[in-house]
Amino acid sequence: METPGLTALCALLLQQVHVVACGKILEETYRKWLRYKDDCFQMIKNEILPEGGLFCNRTFDHYACWPDTAAGSMVNISCPFYLPWFDKVSHGVVRRHCGPNGLWEEDDFGQVWRDKSQCEEETEVTAQELWINQLMVSFRTLYTVGYSLSLFTLTMALIILLSFRKLHCTRNYIHANLFLSFILRAVSVIVKDMMLERHWGREIIKHSDVTHLLSHQATIGCRIAQVMMQYCVLANHHWFFGEALYLYSVLISSVFIDNDKLLLYICFGWGTPVLFVVPWIVMKFLKENNECWACNENMNYWWIIRFPILFASLLRAGNQQGYPDYKLRLAKATLTLIPLFGIHEIIFIFATDEQTTGLLRYIKVFFTLFLNSFQGFIVAVLYCYANKEVRTELKRTLHSWRTAIMCCGQ
Repeated sequence: METPGLTALCALLLQQVHVVACGKILEETYRKWLRYKDDCFQMIKNEILPEGGLFCNRTFDHYACWPDTAAGSMVNISCPFYLPWFDKVSHGVVRRHCGPNGLWEEDDFGQVWRDKSQCEEETEVTAQELWINQLMVSFRTLYTVGYSLSLFTLTMALIILLSFRKLHCTRNYIHANLFLSFILRAVSVIVKDMMLERHWGREIIKHSDVTHLLSHQATIGCRIAQVMMQYCVLANHHWFFGEALYLYSVLISSVFIDNDKLLLYICFGWGTPVLFVVPWIVMKFLKENNECWACNENMNYWWIIRFPILFASLLRAGNQQGYPDYKLRLAKATLTLIPLFGIHEIIFIFATDEQTTGLLRYIKVFFTLFLNSFQGFIVAVLYCYANKEVRTELKRTLHSWRTAIMCCGQ
């Protein structure tokens, strides 16, 4: 049976560290552990045997490296340097006792006894940590409610726009594609989070489990989910920008969009994101092919998929004024959404998870989760449920159903 040294440490890391960050910490810990193991085996191979007397043999127990030790004595060695909290326990030691018979002393369970209390991380939970845990639970609840409500309202809105023939026009087709992009974005975010939790939530029992966890084969699923999420987020922003372009063409250029032009919008909304996602995939694969591609080590690669979002947000925010009053009713929904979502993207696009700490991080997380999860609901309300044309068609259809039911009942 393999000694549960590193495996227990990895399991502890996966329980205590945030899902996205734990992959990076676990991988760095594993690399340092491999270096520590190689150094130990080198010592075992080259160390000169002690002269005379009984002694316990040098060994590596997957946690620490032990030298030859005289029988009946205690050996102290420094805490292993691969521990993520090594800076806090660098002066501590881990101990073993060599019995008088030249065998390492065992505990009551038949395992070699080892005292590593000085090398363990302080696990006392402070009031601040409890508050943070409660806050993150609240954020997750907010996130779940927001996306669930958005998915329901967007799906119903999409069905309404596609079900009534009188609502079939270029403007509503663009709205429908925007709704679909929000639906795909919400689903992709949920799937990505599930894949991350599934990947890093795997049970670690033996050393080979750690090797498999950090292998490229084990991360294929969460990487695909990460790519799909990035594509759906970009597509969502491009369709939002498409709404602004359509509004500009109608209110400023007085250009009426026909069905032939709709194809250009479809290519722009669903095709353009590919031009940014593919280079990002290539750079991730060549330069940052680690874990689930969730961490941004080189921000230049991150900007490949964030620059078009910032660019679209700036253009949307810059085009929100100057529309003629007599056509303002047509622009009501877009004029409401552009500053709300555009300003949010511009402010927080420079504050990444890797760059924000403390109170700023929680403020950023709150606004990002709130707006991103409830965006779909707000869009569905403004573009569909609050739309006079849609309400009129729904009332007409409902009146027809009531009339038909009354006629059948007579």
